Amino acid sequence: MNGGTAAQSAAAAAAATPPHRRLPDFLQSVNLKYVKLGYHYLITHLLTLMLLPLMAVILLEAGRTDPDDLRQLWVHLQYNLVSVLVLSAVLVFGATVYVLTRPRPVYLVDFACYKPPDHLQVPFEEFMRHSKLCGFSEDALEFQRKILERSGLSEETYVPEAMHALPPQPTMANARFEAETVMFGALDNLFRSTGVKPKDVGVLVVNCSLFNPTPSLSAMIVNKYKLRGNIRSFNLGGMGCSAGVIAIDLARDMLQVHRSTYAVVVSTENITQNWYFGNRKSMLIPNCLFRVGGSAVLLSNRGADRRRAKYSLKHVVRTHKGADDKAFNCVYQEQDDEGKTGVSLSKDLMAIAGGALKTNITTLGPLVLPVSEQLLFFATLVAKKLFNAKIKPYIPDFKLAFEHFCIHAGGRAVIDELEKNLQLSPAHVEASRMTLHRFGNTSSSSIWYELAYMEAKGRVRRGNRIWQIAFGSGFKCNSAVWHALRNVKPAPNSPWEDCIDRYPVELVDGVPTHKPQQ
Repeated sequence: MNGGTAAQSAAAAAAATPPHRRLPDFLQSVNLKYVKLGYHYLITHLLTLMLLPLMAVILLEAGRTDPDDLRQLWVHLQYNLVSVLVLSAVLVFGATVYVLTRPRPVYLVDFACYKPPDHLQVPFEEFMRHSKLCGFSEDALEFQRKILERSGLSEETYVPEAMHALPPQPTMANARFEAETVMFGALDNLFRSTGVKPKDVGVLVVNCSLFNPTPSLSAMIVNKYKLRGNIRSFNLGGMGCSAGVIAIDLARDMLQVHRSTYAVVVSTENITQNWYFGNRKSMLIPNCLFRVGGSAVLLSNRGADRRRAKYSLKHVVRTHKGADDKAFNCVYQEQDDEGKTGVSLSKDLMAIAGGALKTNITTLGPLVLPVSEQLLFFATLVAKKLFNAKIKPYIPDFKLAFEHFCIHAGGRAVIDELEKNLQLSPAHVEASRMTLHRFGNTSSSSIWYELAYMEAKGRVRRGNRIWQIAFGSGFKCNSAVWHALRNVKPAPNSPWEDCIDRYPVELVDGVPTHKPQQ
């Protein structure tokens, strides 16, 4: 559809959406304490670099000095041995502090996303037929039908084997089978594409929100690939769709401590034992949106890996709103009146997500935005604070800081509202919309399917900056910033390999104007 039609549709959708289901307008008050927090992060990193310009000035001046002046300086220093020793000690101490405190570079060597087999695809008609046979009420069935039609999902998304059976078989064994199939599928592709041996991995971080068996998912990976006995393994549970960024942050911290090693981050979600079989509408939405998926990411702090790495990790900014009761309860796993377990989504979810996002981008801004944008932002902020002027704070243009945006494909409404509030173009959110359309909401791994889409399109060039942003229960909003180290070619094991030529598809109210060719 053309730009005018898109704008009209977006405006109509915004007008039709209740206020409590929309993100708040960011052109309102901005909390100054989060601006200060962002600058605190910035200054903390800059202090470690202050010695570099000082050393450059010293070397420059030394190069301009005449030989006679150097001889006189040497004679002078011979009679001031104490001063020389003190100066040398200060220089050695400063250099030591710089080397020990500077953050080590963290490189993303490669990543892989799991692509389920075609027989796990779930067309809408099959979804509704199975739902009817599972005993849902007519009201619940009609609600699910409407959600599917407006969701932005295609009829090529995937659900696990257990959900294709009649009746469904949400057993522990089937849940383990789903977890193993997804995680091992992604890891096999990762090890094959990078040539890294599993024994070389020193850190393993696995995140899955709703399925946490004993032994843990991380232990399942250790057992499968016979990882070494002193591996630092972590298993993150219950942290929602933003846990993928949290796992990256944890892996980065571990790579700052342990030298010359690899870290693997596995992000997934498990559907088999978390399908809701009741009739409460707020708990039926995840059935319609969540689909099978997972990713595996290889990180390294080895200098030799920079030449073959795709990206370097620049920043991770995490925002947690769990201290607020509404935020804490807006995504909540519980039992309904009939004792059936599911995840309930609050009507206030979009507003809470907007508050978390505003906090997150206000903190991130000073780290990534050009000086010109920061000056405009502070000029309007100071004018409002000092003169009580009735002006809206200037919202920086993040398109000047990033070339690519990976917005968590949590749902069509989330993408729509972020596009509007961050003043992005349809091209900036294309990867998110197409990922939602082709694979559905794969939880914490969705941001990696989006980056894989950009790579498959050949759009990631050397020097490009990528912003991954995700929301999760608790309530959390987390951002990761990557810098492309080279022109990234489409990966041979990409989940988009066999369908990228069919994308993007044009969507009207979440429905494709033409169905993708089979």
